[in-house]
Amino acid sequence: MSSLPPCPKCGSEYTYDDGSQYVCPECAQEWPKNAAESVGQARVVRDANGNELHDGDTVTVIKDLKVKGSSSVVKVGTKVKNIRLVEGDHDIDCKIDGIGAMGLKSEFVRKA
Repeated sequence: MSSLPPCPKCGSEYTYDDGSQYVCPECAQEWPKNAAESVGQARVVRDANGNELHDGDTVTVIKDLKVKGSSSVVKVGTKVKNIRLVEGDHDIDCKIDGIGAMGLKSEFVRKA
């Protein structure tokens, strides 16, 4: 029996130690060894200025952002209301008037 933790993504018991992280051979998930310690801690998302963001906040875009798969652009100064914080490659889920549902990275917004 292994004393290594199971994979947090797929639950596989075949994880292995790879230096400073664990790796799952079944789904290729990698996570740091100290992730087990931080499970009880809430994730903190900060904007470009270092302000902490929360669900329902209003933010302003600080850089022109191209919309993937479209010729549209989210312009600097666009206000986005009622954001929702999520896990994944983008930190923020929101709806932008004229464009629709989007995923934004917190490094490209500031709290309004």
